[in-house]
Amino acid sequence: MTLSVTFSLVAGAVWAGSDSSEDTPSVTAARGSDAAGGGSPPFRRAPHTEQKKVPASHAPLVHSRPVKVAIPAIFIEAPVIGLALDKKGRLGTPPLNRPKLVGWFSKGPSPGEAGTSLLVGHRDTATGPAIFLNLNVLHRGDTVQITRADRRTAVFTVDKVKTYTKDEFPDDKVYGATGRPELRLLTCGGRFDKKAGYSANVVVFAHLTSLRKKTV
Repeated sequence: MTLSVTFSLVAGAVWAGSDSSEDTPSVTAARGSDAAGGGSPPFRRAPHTEQKKVPASHAPLVHSRPVKVAIPAIFIEAPVIGLALDKKGRLGTPPLNRPKLVGWFSKGPSPGEAGTSLLVGHRDTATGPAIFLNLNVLHRGDTVQITRADRRTAVFTVDKVKTYTKDEFPDDKVYGATGRPELRLLTCGGRFDKKAGYSANVVVFAHLTSLRKKTV
């Protein structure tokens, strides 16, 4: 599966999705050429307490590749691998035969570094549910914890979760710099069509709020 994300050499990213913002689960398995999406409705999530105020941003960190991502609210803990662009300028995804991996766009900022870092995961594959199956149920105030190669853990707080269709995808908002260290988690969403694939993508917006220093 390849995420339908095309990076321009000049202006950033260009999106290709489809025509529905409804995050409707599909009973049909994803094709190999589709992005990571579909699957069944979430079967559980950790208890959520609404937070009236999201913490302020933490200062940017130095570059260090991510090695693990944990999202306590939806019981996720997964290794992270580097991803690059293909010959057509599209961002790839983790291998289909390893649906529990998360991919990081290694040519962009590392999580916690100044700028916007991108993490990508499958929502399902032909063999069943994948790591980002329940990404769309995250709420403002939930945390995403990224363990880095420097043995520090960058903690991000979710600001919002959005589902965008092809013709409504806001490139600048998703990929652009915001003046603080930010994170985007991406997977598929919307309706599934056997010919066209999934109609939309789920995007989690989060920003760096704290740092857990390495242990001895």
